[in-house]
Amino acid sequence: MSNLNLNKVILCGRLTADPELKTTQNSVSVVSFTLAINRRTRSNEGQAQQMTDFINCVAWRQTAEFITRFFKKGSALCITGSLQVRKWTDQQNQTRYSTEVVVDEAMFVDSKTEGGPSAPFASGESYAAPAAAESFDVVKNEDDLPF
Repeated sequence: MSNLNLNKVILCGRLTADPELKTTQNSVSVVSFTLAINRRTRSNEGQAQQMTDFINCVAWRQTAEFITRFFKKGSALCITGSLQVRKWTDQQNQTRYSTEVVVDEAMFVDSKTEGGPSAPFASGESYAAPAAAESFDVVKNEDDLPF
């Protein structure tokens, strides 16, 4: 038996609400949001159907700031991260569980020319997604790239 452990999630969907940046008591940025993701299924009769899953996500620090700054309700967003299950006891002494994706990376999906609400830059420009949103450099000509 192998000691293989892998917990990697890749999701692309749309935000169900405007993300709201919060700060912990230790001044750490955090944002919780829900992604709506369409899934194709088949009915018992073999008919194609489309269902929507609503996936809870949480992002921390620069990733949280990036999402809050550049995305809003309806924006297409692609994330990578890991699945986390939290367990706690509520005030009525009931055990509660919450399953969410802890976001490691967030990326643009739409461009302004596609009518996406999330693209803050002019069409035809390239993007690089650094850890801190403030360090974005707009590349106007791909010939200027160092690689």
